[in-house]
Amino acid sequence: MKLYEITFSPTGGTKKAADILSYGLAEQILEIDLCDRTQDLSAVVLDEDDIALIAVPSYGGRVPQTALDRLHVIFGRQAKAILVCVYGNRAYDNTLAELLDATCKAGFKPIAAVAALAEHSIARKVAAGRPDAEDEKRLKELAVQISQKLAHADFSIPKVPGKIPDKPGLHTPGMAPNASDICIKCGLCAEKCPVGAIDSVTMNPDSKKCISCMRCISVCPVGAKKLSRVVTSLGGVALSVLCSNRKECELFL
Repeated sequence: MKLYEITFSPTGGTKKAADILSYGLAEQILEIDLCDRTQDLSAVVLDEDDIALIAVPSYGGRVPQTALDRLHVIFGRQAKAILVCVYGNRAYDNTLAELLDATCKAGFKPIAAVAALAEHSIARKVAAGRPDAEDEKRLKELAVQISQKLAHADFSIPKVPGKIPDKPGLHTPGMAPNASDICIKCGLCAEKCPVGAIDSVTMNPDSKKCISCMRCISVCPVGAKKLSRVVTSLGGVALSVLCSNRKECELFL
């Protein structure tokens, strides 16, 4: 049995939660980075005896379309799948339902689903520091419960909240970070952009391609990538109200 950790984690929060769960399930892990647009995902072929931990962030209560597109290229071949959606303390709405549907279509067999918390990718003060020590303890407990289900050869598909959306996710205009005057033109943001939306000369994004994942902000070595102050201030105020109560990690078996 192999454990594949398949993640779409532009700013690192989803990967942190996935790592805690993965290392609670196995010691050796094969990592597949769905953010890496240069990777040949058609070469990723699993077997029925393998386990895949598939983790994505929740964008407006949906799975990022880029993650869905790349998942469909992988050959699941009935490998058991543990689904993880990570959100910034607002809500994950239909993310798990959409992820379950997508993984089934990609040939995986979902046997568990987890909703976990991480620092919000845009309003960084929301769920700041999460997953924290409390989350880590809880996720390790959930890993034990998932291991027990696997040990009992219970491969039933979990019931998850939400519904499968009947329309593609909407692009949110005005959420493409631009390079400020302190940009050193190192090109790292253009290299690491999951969709190749950043011009390698100006370091500014093509707003039609940008998926507002904020990876460019997280990888910039000098903090030169910025959203407009209007977007961040209004979004921060709204999210602070919506996300005032601490949400906790959930497990669906």
